[in-house]
Amino acid sequence: MKDKFSSARETQERQKATERCEVDNVWEALGKRWSLTILKNLSTKQVIRFNELKKILSGISSTVLAARLLELEREGLVSKRIYPEIPPKVEYSLTIQAKELEEILKELGKWASRWKAPKITTASATSATTPVK
Repeated sequence: MKDKFSSARETQERQKATERCEVDNVWEALGKRWSLTILKNLSTKQVIRFNELKKILSGISSTVLAARLLELEREGLVSKRIYPEIPPKVEYSLTIQAKELEEILKELGKWASRWKAPKITTASATSATTPVK
């Protein structure tokens, strides 16, 4: 028979596993190339159309942009609105969930700036390799 402590421990372990799984799922979507850049650019406007976003993100293909937007939509971070027009008008925006993530991403950007490795200049590279007599 299980005692109260082992039952509580099992419950805690299940909760931790669930939390890891949720973080892994979100991180899998955010960790893909272009995802964070897309979210950053969506955060600068209320709504943005596909081609407008594509112009801002130089170097991304239409296929990759469409795939990333779909993944972010499935994760609940991006909202897609299709207008019944010809040609179809499609607008993308951040969800409330993504707007909460915006603060975390700003802090992550600050952290990355602080911890970015300093560039080695030629003078300091030379002095580092020159033997001391």
